[in-house]
Amino acid sequence: MTQAAQWKRAALVGPALEDLLRRTDAAARVRGDPVELVHAYSDPLDVEVAGLLCAALAYGRVDLFKPRLAALLRALGPSPGATARDATPSELLRRCAGFAYRMTGPRDVACLLYGAGRIVRAHGSLGAFFAARWRAAGSLRVALGELVDELCAADFTPLLGQRGPTRRLKHLLPHPARGSACKRLNLFLRWMVRGPDGVDFGLWDVPPSALVMPLDTHVHRIGRFIGLTRRKDLSWRTAEEVTGRLRALDPSDPVRFDFALSHLGISGQCASRRDARRCADCSLKPICRFWT
Repeated sequence: MTQAAQWKRAALVGPALEDLLRRTDAAARVRGDPVELVHAYSDPLDVEVAGLLCAALAYGRVDLFKPRLAALLRALGPSPGATARDATPSELLRRCAGFAYRMTGPRDVACLLYGAGRIVRAHGSLGAFFAARWRAAGSLRVALGELVDELCAADFTPLLGQRGPTRRLKHLLPHPARGSACKRLNLFLRWMVRGPDGVDFGLWDVPPSALVMPLDTHVHRIGRFIGLTRRKDLSWRTAEEVTGRLRALDPSDPVRFDFALSHLGISGQCASRRDARRCADCSLKPICRFWT
């Protein structure tokens, strides 16, 4: 591609993404997204605890994990926030006993709730803890690492017979300091910080400008197609690079295109190749490498 062609393509990125966002039926897409389960709650504490569970456990196929999440939330009762805050370890284990999804079992979920409840009792909410850490550090990556550390810092002996968390809990809570893109945790932050807009909730006192793109395989793949990154790895550095390109388009809210981009991939609308029929009406066709 010539330099002139590159400049022309770059000038089209913003309009193409805006068109994708405009044409995305968010209300319909929410029904195929784990965030739909979080919208069942109105109390901020319930929203953030349900959101943490739904984001942390959102790995694999949504049609497989979402029914299990729905059953778990029903088992936690009408207020998952109050359950996390007030339930004894034995009650948490009892309520989570029916949960099983791939490598995650009831003890892992009970530990996640136990760690969240410990933060809520000490700070009033997960959001109050995170916002304070973000203000102190001035870095989302540092604040997110401190949230992970705090969720894993509880004495889990009453649940596990050992002080430290399970290896599978660490899978649910990857640490950004180790280079992971932390897709599910950045998704949780997006839900809590952006909005309210029918998808995200806008509960936490952190500016959307601080957010990092929740980089999943769909956003990464499509991001490479449209020039948001050339990196091949799903790492924190790649997530920051994609976020930086989007921040140039919208400094105050760089991740607002995430929902539309991810669902373009989740829905199967993006063929990942030159496909005249499927690509014909795609908003991103003018900037996609298969067509430029």
